[in-house]
Amino acid sequence: MTLNATPMKHAEGTQGVNSEVLVELKLYAAGYCRHPEFLTLRGGSFKPVPFPAGFACIRHPLQGCILFDTGYSARFFEETKRFPAALYRMITPVTFDSQDSAMNQLLKDGIPAEEIRYVVLSHFHADHTAGLRDFPHARLLYKQEAYSTVNKLGTFASVRAGYLPGLLPDDFENRSLLVEETPRLQLPNDFPFEAGYDLFGDGSIIAVDVPGHAAGQIGLLLTTAEGAYFLCADAVWSSIAYRERRKPHAVARIIMDDPRSYDDSFERLCRLHEHYPHIRIIPSHCLEPLQMGIGEGKT
Repeated sequence: MTLNATPMKHAEGTQGVNSEVLVELKLYAAGYCRHPEFLTLRGGSFKPVPFPAGFACIRHPLQGCILFDTGYSARFFEETKRFPAALYRMITPVTFDSQDSAMNQLLKDGIPAEEIRYVVLSHFHADHTAGLRDFPHARLLYKQEAYSTVNKLGTFASVRAGYLPGLLPDDFENRSLLVEETPRLQLPNDFPFEAGYDLFGDGSIIAVDVPGHAAGQIGLLLTTAEGAYFLCADAVWSSIAYRERRKPHAVARIIMDDPRSYDDSFERLCRLHEHYPHIRIIPSHCLEPLQMGIGEGKT
């Protein structure tokens, strides 16, 4: 991962970034929901617009295929048949076909489920975890805070937090790897984010904290032959938000885990766009990268 001429360093002080390790990236969406645009973008339309449930497939030269989230799956509808989880589906109307699942789209691209070595979870909202059971051989990477915050909630509180525990595999904890246990990196002094986690110890994929929308939420910094990307999860819902510094409507703050942390992550993203324009920021629910084919390549 190359950000500028200043090398990144492990927190212990040793240089630990190999800029020669490039990955391949392809973006997908597994279903979508609709909400009025103004909720996620101040000054936006009252008209409902689609928000794709984005996920990414990253091919690492040594680690193989890695997913960033999974989008929706048929299991989401099974888990939201009964009250109180049915409220989730009522508030968030989802459009999904079985062929939209991460598993089926990847298989169409020649990647069977058993070839997925890792799934990195940005956070535990259902539109990011619904396909986990389709990848029984994958190790699961996430921040402990992201899981512990929702795992302790009762039934109604879980629904309010967008968390459906039935979406997680029965052996979830046995397959888990904590992001916090990977090498921590200090990022360049002028970079908007101070530190990250070197997930595979080679500088190829760096997890960065973007809390606020959800506790323990992370994004991924990576570099392909086409350039550098920051998969920012739900730190913003659209590209226009960080380009024009347009935060969500105040109503949207009700569902945020920590509105102040959200504001901080939002400001850092805006600065990243301004000072590092070569790094392409990919929000998980933005149509623009999908329509433009950003990030498409061999996987």
